[in-house]
Amino acid sequence: MSTRALAAEILIQVVHQGQSLTSALESRLPGLPGANDRAFVQALCYGVSRWYWRLEKLLTLLTRKPIKDERIHMLALLGLYQLRYMRVKPHAAVGETVASAGPRSWAKPLLNGVLRSYQRGQTGWEARCDEDETAALAHPGWLTECLRRDWPDRYRELLANNNGAPPLTLRVNRRRLTRERYVERLENEGIMARTSESCPSALTLEQALPVEAIPGFAEGDVSVQDGAAQFAADLMDLGPGLGVLDLCAAPGGKTAHLLETCPDLGALVAVDVSAERLCRVRENLDRLGLDATLIAGDATRPADWWEGRPFDRILVDAPCSGTGVIRRRPDIKLLRQPNDIPQLARNQQRILDAAWSLLAPDGQLLYATCSVLHAENEETIGRFLACHADARELPIDAGWGIPVRHGRQILTGMEGFDGFYYARLEKSA
Repeated sequence: MSTRALAAEILIQVVHQGQSLTSALESRLPGLPGANDRAFVQALCYGVSRWYWRLEKLLTLLTRKPIKDERIHMLALLGLYQLRYMRVKPHAAVGETVASAGPRSWAKPLLNGVLRSYQRGQTGWEARCDEDETAALAHPGWLTECLRRDWPDRYRELLANNNGAPPLTLRVNRRRLTRERYVERLENEGIMARTSESCPSALTLEQALPVEAIPGFAEGDVSVQDGAAQFAADLMDLGPGLGVLDLCAAPGGKTAHLLETCPDLGALVAVDVSAERLCRVRENLDRLGLDATLIAGDATRPADWWEGRPFDRILVDAPCSGTGVIRRRPDIKLLRQPNDIPQLARNQQRILDAAWSLLAPDGQLLYATCSVLHAENEETIGRFLACHADARELPIDAGWGIPVRHGRQILTGMEGFDGFYYARLEKSA
């Protein structure tokens, strides 16, 4: 099977079967023997997912009636993506995409006609595409409206940042070395990086590398983690002997950072509903030489796994819409639906309520999401405070993000970070 045909099948799994792009790629890419082919398929799938709404409009303009065959439809989008966004030679983009139709001989003249027509009048087709807001912004209309409502002065910047390529940011393991020393090591190997002023453990590579090529990664000197997610450890106000619970912990980046920040915690328990995803947590901890108690359990049903001893600190890294990490997971624009947001907010409320019952008096809870929507962030915290007389909000005095009614919000692109939200709560004695 050609790389383009494989990309079409993977995208069908995402668009028509509702599978995440990550899992679809993981299930299909290992079958390709060459690293270059795997990288090409991944680039195609991420690119079409990112620009799907624009490519769909272009295809509508270029055809007299919809292409009902799912594979041919996806191949058309893949061909348009190559011509518009990739450095693939145009004759190869057209010829190889047409050839990928395989035994569907009827589709080859159709694909050839669509792609050649776009080539001949690209400027005009793109101008017509820009007349449609969904196509111009490359986001579904409902999501654009949510962002416009919540961030009327910033939503266009947010949308543009969502469509950009994400940086590769590392977290330096300061138990092992200083950030300055690691930067020197990178420079000695010809790798350029920029440091973050607001996050002392973060640095961003000027050019992304595979993890196996990152100096010191295998040894545990650094981990891949966006700078916005690295604020969690400092906000937890950790100290020796404290018992810490990390809820919804997979894949374990924050779990590891908590242990790196305060290695003499009394205990750290990491809970996730997925036993499979907890294997990723264990792999991350093993690479870093760290240990924690891992429990597969539902955060809304602690009676099934809690041993009865209250925790001094709790991190609720709540499942959310992921609207702050769309640039890393562009399939969110395809998979998320409007009714997901209130359902997620209700689940976040249930997790918070359950977590609160596990928190010791005078204990602190940090609520975090990678969402930029008020409904999942400050509104969730506002409802929680209104229902819990023993809860009070602790201020977040920081130079990053922006203060909101409750907590602090980082919008996608601020300091190069992903979109993220934090709120700190304390339980009265």
